[in-house]
Amino acid sequence: MALAGWLFALGSAAAVCILATLLATTVGDVRFWPPGETAWKARLHWGLVTVFNIALVGTAVLDWNSWVLPRPTSLVIGVGLALVGAVVFGYSVRVMDAEETSGGNPETLYTDGPYARSRNPQYVGMIIGITGFALLVNAPSVAGLAILHIFWVVLLPFAEEPWLREQFGEEYDRYRERVPRFIGFRTFRPAASSN
Repeated sequence: MALAGWLFALGSAAAVCILATLLATTVGDVRFWPPGETAWKARLHWGLVTVFNIALVGTAVLDWNSWVLPRPTSLVIGVGLALVGAVVFGYSVRVMDAEETSGGNPETLYTDGPYARSRNPQYVGMIIGITGFALLVNAPSVAGLAILHIFWVVLLPFAEEPWLREQFGEEYDRYRERVPRFIGFRTFRPAASSN
């Protein structure tokens, strides 16, 4: 197997492990999320994310433009989406404390700025960004890794929400009623009507 194949397999394995921990948290009695609750959870989660990211970048370099998407269209759309995703993610991260962004225990329920439009704007940015990256690279292996990444990002809120409900109770329930999990019609309504 070529190096790109090994990297793809490594990235896929890391993504599947992340998905397994999130599924165990969502439907089981084991709680792997949030990872900031204990040091071993943080090391496990962020270690798997690091392995995935290294495998993704390595696969992208080795398989660059090996697919059939038309250029320059996929290049332009890919760069555009990757930049939009990075901006949405970056802006959302700046609103939160760095420790809380990485899965630490928040002391505050963030409901302003991008969190007034989406309960998970960082994840929205990640989904847009990884989609753009996959289009930019134009490789089936990277598209496969991007799909696995999107699956785990979509699953993250389901692992987080029970924990957030425990932390913030009715305040979180009211927030959930007002703001969509990702994006929806409520995301785009005028700010004045969001209260």
